[in-house]
Amino acid sequence: MSNSGKNHTDTETILMALDQISQTIDVMTSVVGRLRTYLKQQESAAAPEKSRELDVELHPDRIIH
Repeated sequence: MSNSGKNHTDTETILMALDQISQTIDVMTSVVGRLRTYLKQQESAAAPEKSRELDVELHPDRIIH
């Protein structure tokens, strides 16, 4: 009988741990998504600057103010 109670407690502990892992994965997925969005925005914002730098490299005789 005491073994059955221990198994029930172990099962509850495992289910709680699995729930916490699931929540952690959800949070991490959200963070990765936000980081991906942030990096894409930074890349998009830097695209005109990179284009300008490339233009300077291709035409070094041009003066940019």
